[in-house]
Amino acid sequence: MKDLDHIAHFYFIGIGGIGMSALARYFKAKGGYVAGYDRTPSDLTNTLVSEGIKVNYKDSEDEIPSEILNNQESTLVVYTPAIPKDHQQTKFLKEKGFEFIKRAQLLGVISLNKFTMAVAGTHGKTTTTAILAHLLKETGAKVTAFLGGISEDIQSNLIMQGEEVIVAEADEFDRSFLNLSPNFAAITSMDADHLDIYGEKKELEKSFREFAGKVPKDGKLFIRNGLPLEGLRIGINDNSDYSAKNIRIEEGAYVFDLKTPSEEIKNLKFNLPGNHNLQNAITALAMAIEYGSPTSELARALYSFKGVKRRFSYKIKTDDLVLIDDYAHHPVEIAAVHQAVREMYPSNKVLAVFQPHLFSRTRDFAEDFATQLSKFDEVILLDIYPARELPIEGISSAWLLDQISNKNKALVAKKDLPEKVKNSTAKVVVMMGAGDISEEVKNVQKVLQK
Repeated sequence: MKDLDHIAHFYFIGIGGIGMSALARYFKAKGGYVAGYDRTPSDLTNTLVSEGIKVNYKDSEDEIPSEILNNQESTLVVYTPAIPKDHQQTKFLKEKGFEFIKRAQLLGVISLNKFTMAVAGTHGKTTTTAILAHLLKETGAKVTAFLGGISEDIQSNLIMQGEEVIVAEADEFDRSFLNLSPNFAAITSMDADHLDIYGEKKELEKSFREFAGKVPKDGKLFIRNGLPLEGLRIGINDNSDYSAKNIRIEEGAYVFDLKTPSEEIKNLKFNLPGNHNLQNAITALAMAIEYGSPTSELARALYSFKGVKRRFSYKIKTDDLVLIDDYAHHPVEIAAVHQAVREMYPSNKVLAVFQPHLFSRTRDFAEDFATQLSKFDEVILLDIYPARELPIEGISSAWLLDQISNKNKALVAKKDLPEKVKNSTAKVVVMMGAGDISEEVKNVQKVLQK
């Protein structure tokens, strides 16, 4: 598919996904008829419905709106790799001859022939993309941004302020990011992940190198210092092309100077905790500066960035109690959360509640998960969230719990979690995972605020 000129109707199978919903909002804003299916209602699907998008939750051809069925020639069906092979609506629409496109391919079509800035990496890409989009928006660029999370600033995963530049999160899962043609690309990290797709780390790294190779000669590649790639290097207190210097914490925020290839920008303020977030901010600043954003306005724009939902999101923040919700689902991400929480609350007891995501990921990184979780003062595990997988024999949260060296540990059922957390003496509670733990965060928050 080269263009979208003949398309006026869009049907999204898996519309509640973070990437899918951003595309759905985009086409709705452009005047298209947009509808979709998802397995269960969520905050995101409820918001889409309130914005005038029709969503159904029963996998039956009878649920597909007539506006889609009666306009086959002008309809595009968008799907994700997460949709099971036996999905009835998918089968029905394919048999009827509807045009189908993968979410990642559609993003590639939208951004083709437009100046595109894409952020990739096994960790950090969502926050970096959101900061970059915010910086461009706040400094007046005509930007459309597709975010992999809900920005706290706009309560959405889509920014539409013109289409001179497209900002997109570039997802390595299923090699999706190879559908993009970025002028500027960033790679924040290349740690082993998605081994259910790639098999081994070498294959994952090969895919990232292929993505880096898509940047044209007159484009720019931004890489975290230390990655085995050539590009503009991003770092903290080092000799990178863009590096944060003279870092201090004032009133719970980072204050730092940014060394660029041509100048030093003094006293930038940034409100998100953790070295990983500081690295994300420097990457976004570097991309904005190289794009041509006025450096005199970047300090104000950066300071006003509020963050991304479920990325070190404070649900309770008082002198006596802190509850943090985070998407961390990989050992490296758990380590980053630990570093941030210890930096912000050095003298407080910290309880980590973790819901492992995928049986294969739990198996592949069990030793690293155990090492990182053991660093917290107290650990609670929930059962593994299976997502797209069937159980693997011998792999369970109880099996993982046995490998955690911390004596203050427990495997807890969801129904017992709020009381268990309430009875803890920890002043700081961090809840982590990529499954449905965000629903449990709400239950814990309610009990703690009673």
